[in-house]
Amino acid sequence: MHISWLGTTAVKLQAKPFDSDVTILIDPYKPAKGTFPRSLSGDIVLYTRGSKNSITISGNPPILETTGEVEIKGVLITATRGDKEGHTLLRIDAENMSIGHVGLQEEELTDNHLDMLSGVDILFLPVGDMQCFGARSAVKAIQAIEPRIVVPIAYQSDNDPEAKGLDGFLKEIGIAPEQEDKKVIIKKKDLPQEDMQVIVVSKE
Repeated sequence: MHISWLGTTAVKLQAKPFDSDVTILIDPYKPAKGTFPRSLSGDIVLYTRGSKNSITISGNPPILETTGEVEIKGVLITATRGDKEGHTLLRIDAENMSIGHVGLQEEELTDNHLDMLSGVDILFLPVGDMQCFGARSAVKAIQAIEPRIVVPIAYQSDNDPEAKGLDGFLKEIGIAPEQEDKKVIIKKKDLPQEDMQVIVVSKE
């Protein structure tokens, strides 16, 4: 599983459930500030806040922007309603790994959210306190979900200059992060079995 963080809540995943690679784009919204691709191509596109204000997506891939469950090219995608109208939380299952993405969730996770997300292998979690979790709320969500790997997103960058940085979150969670430069590759066999990892991926 190849993982890239594009800024804000945008993430690119590259999986290989069968013989060919599948590129999954999550939240490719055009930001008001900073650098971001003008267009991207993908095999599956997922939105946690609807497809309005998306950048151009080439290739006419299938799009999921509402609640529901669907399997596409060997990737199982589940979406449930978030804490705001039109917002969704996502679970993606591919390559025998599970990935959670909570978009810009602000309020405490509900039992319904936890039913979908509990125990995911990799969790993308907003931590910048800009219409989303701040440090304490993020750590509380992590404690409830208990993922093996946490990848913080939606913190301060050129796209979100007013968001809070990572320091408060890292201090609150008390785990020294692993720093990755723009892309991280995670294999099922390399998932931590005991201690949770925090992986900070530089914005691509």
